[in-house]
Amino acid sequence: MATRKSNSKRPKRLRKTIEFDEIPNWQAFEDLVADYFRSIQEQKNIIDIRVEQSGEGIDGGRDILLTFQLTDTIIPFQRKWVVQCKFYKKSLSKSELSDINIPTLIHEYGANGYLLVCKGNVTSSVSAMFENIGQKCKMGYSYIYWTGNQFKDQLYIQPPKPLIQKHFPEYYEFLRLREGGRI
Repeated sequence: MATRKSNSKRPKRLRKTIEFDEIPNWQAFEDLVADYFRSIQEQKNIIDIRVEQSGEGIDGGRDILLTFQLTDTIIPFQRKWVVQCKFYKKSLSKSELSDINIPTLIHEYGANGYLLVCKGNVTSSVSAMFENIGQKCKMGYSYIYWTGNQFKDQLYIQPPKPLIQKHFPEYYEFLRLREGGRI
């Protein structure tokens, strides 16, 4: 009797944490960020989220445009964010953002703020730049960055299984086995 081979692919190893080295490249990282925002729509006060990715090619600092329809239980309102993703292992320096005029970018898209999402960390000059432009901005724009660890914290808060399964298959397998009591 012939033995049937399983077509299911097993991860090479189990990961007990979310690790960005499961993300193969910058495009997959941008997809992860976009999928994260699509997945949080069920949270309180969010009516709708429109996630528009810029696609391939030069994007001028806008990888994703987020439009949130929110409510404060009295009246619905909208918030827009220009999101830029940086898939660098090393800390992101100010020179890697120098060709982007962030306030102009926010204004161009009619957004309320700019969110930089990094795979790794940011240098102190980037941190200081975001703090300075936020304090000096007369238009009331928000300037936020998430380091890789801050983004992971967001992913851990309410990790939707389809997002984890798609982007972190080794971690998903660990969760699946733990849930089933097999580890």
